[in-house]
Amino acid sequence: MNTAVEQLFLDNASSRHLDWLESEAIHIMREVAAECSNPALLFSGGKDSVVLLRIAEKAFRPGKFPFPLVHIDTGHNFPEVISFRDQRAAELGEKLVVRSVEDSIKRGTVRLRNPLTDSRNAAQAVTLLETIAEFKFDACIGGARRDEEKARAKERIFSFRDEFGQWNPKAQRPELWDLYNTRVHPGENMRVFPISNWTELDVWQYIAREKLALPPIYFAHERQVIPRNGLLVPLTDLTPAREGETVESRVVRFRTVGDISCTCPVASDAASVEAIIAETAVTQITERGATRMDDQTSEASMEKRKKEGYF
Repeated sequence: MNTAVEQLFLDNASSRHLDWLESEAIHIMREVAAECSNPALLFSGGKDSVVLLRIAEKAFRPGKFPFPLVHIDTGHNFPEVISFRDQRAAELGEKLVVRSVEDSIKRGTVRLRNPLTDSRNAAQAVTLLETIAEFKFDACIGGARRDEEKARAKERIFSFRDEFGQWNPKAQRPELWDLYNTRVHPGENMRVFPISNWTELDVWQYIAREKLALPPIYFAHERQVIPRNGLLVPLTDLTPAREGETVESRVVRFRTVGDISCTCPVASDAASVEAIIAETAVTQITERGATRMDDQTSEASMEKRKKEGYF
């Protein structure tokens, strides 16, 4: 088999693989719309939620989405991502509901030792639960994937949360033959993950195939960073250099985006989707393992947050 034929075979196999993942995600999205009375789609402006929007378009267009877009804003997000979030929601003509951790702090439902500088990442859980109660959402569609982190690896596609919004990994429902039990009592809800079976590489290949726009910080750019504990911490007012640390100007990109206080870029000169795909294909470190300070506090940090209502 010559090189051209081999490449054609690989391209066709990749396309069929993406077709299968897309078909499954569309089925899950439609299942939510059919079985849940008041769902919402969590949209942060990050790459995974951008993919969810395209899945929703394919599932429901030319009609409107049967749910609003919801974002829990920590107030410490990267401005490029927030700008992209608003732009994309406006382009789609869909309703965007934004609720702020800052408002939860003012109400006293979130308490931080230093509200101006402390990480608000975990505090999003409180604001999310307040938003679910405010709008009486019975399902929230999110872009979490099993390859991101081991707590997410054991979570169901339809992940049941109790009346306190908590996740109990020992009380999840079977999902045999793609049959989903979506029944919840008042106050309970589902977190639904249509791209749970996707990998980071699948996401980037789908972005390339669908020609999806993304915030610019996903691509290589020059940024001042602080080398710290094996990570490159972005230099910002929220994450200043500590005594004895050095600030360097490096070419970096973000593999995942979240709260500024806990999200780090990686050294990379990948300035295009194709270059990122090539880089992702050979990396041996998960995107959260390489970029999230909050996941390095303990082996079970993600699972603890999810049990408290986190995404």
